[in-house]
Amino acid sequence: MRSHYYRERLDKCSHLMKDMELDAILLTKPANMFYLTGDGRLCAFAMITKEGHVALGVPKTDVEDVKQFAHFDELMGFEDEVGMIHTIAHYFEHFDIEKGNVGLEYTFLTQSMMAMVTHPHAKPKEIMVKDCTHIMSELRMIKDDDEIERIKKAAKVAESGMKAAVDALKPGITESQVAAEAEYSMRQAGAEEFWRSYVSSGDRTNIAHGLPSHRKLKQGDLVMIDIHPIFNGYSADMCRTICVGKPSKEQHEAYELYLKAQQSTIEKVKAGIGVGELEVAMHGVLKDAGYGEHIFGPPIHGVGIEFEEAPLPPGHAFFHGEKEPEPLEANTVIAVGNCGLYLGNFGVRVEDTVAVKEKGHEVLTGYPRHLEL
Repeated sequence: MRSHYYRERLDKCSHLMKDMELDAILLTKPANMFYLTGDGRLCAFAMITKEGHVALGVPKTDVEDVKQFAHFDELMGFEDEVGMIHTIAHYFEHFDIEKGNVGLEYTFLTQSMMAMVTHPHAKPKEIMVKDCTHIMSELRMIKDDDEIERIKKAAKVAESGMKAAVDALKPGITESQVAAEAEYSMRQAGAEEFWRSYVSSGDRTNIAHGLPSHRKLKQGDLVMIDIHPIFNGYSADMCRTICVGKPSKEQHEAYELYLKAQQSTIEKVKAGIGVGELEVAMHGVLKDAGYGEHIFGPPIHGVGIEFEEAPLPPGHAFFHGEKEPEPLEANTVIAVGNCGLYLGNFGVRVEDTVAVKEKGHEVLTGYPRHLEL
């Protein structure tokens, strides 16, 4: 991405920082560093001043690699965690920040990481820390055209992965092997990485996060496949439920109901609608059919650099340290179908990535939604 894009993002960041009376933000979450600098890796940090200056600290082994990808004003390498603390201290001195407020990502930092970046050797004594989670979420929520294109390409990669997974379904194959087929195909289609792939089958489709196991598929099993490839730094989110063989009447009815709820909710997506409204709409179809006690999880979340990010439904937002979202704006990207219908002996779910438009929406994940192979 060209340097002026980062300059525009940093200018917006500076305005938000000044509104919160922050003199700098210290980022360690890879997704946030990637958004503002073009490079996000673990064991590194980015210090952004209220004037928009960018200082990076990375392992000294990574310095030359970072130079190829990142937008920055200052770059230093360190040898270990102690060196990281001293590098942070150096930048406070370099930018002449002796007192004031610094933003940290409270919802990302562990207690031990928090202690490291607030260590007396890392920051001046008169520096106070505040949570900057909301700043980064607000910056990243509305996508530009380049981001939308990257998500669209990630969605195509997801379709390739889903096809490979579905083609592999047969009695005797394990959930883990199905996930392997999806992940191999996504790599071949251009994914440089993917978030966790979920594959569950039989009665395991009744769990919320079905990490692949060594369970072997059986004739008549439902298989829930949920994949999240990353293409050029951006994600897509897609889930399908497929039956190995002919589904039972109960399976078919539950699936058709869930699909009806998901598709009718997608039809409501447009600029100006609230995430909470979409949640009520989707849950409402399931509750009206008498399945209210079988719902688990919020049905909507944002998609972007991460496969699950802001905006989030009000209750879910609170849990993740986010603000309750405003009505959706054009070029927000969301996943619809994150909640499942769990009936005890099996579950069903269908999820798609959807771009919000001024007068409607665009579904970015187009793999067929059929229960039978």
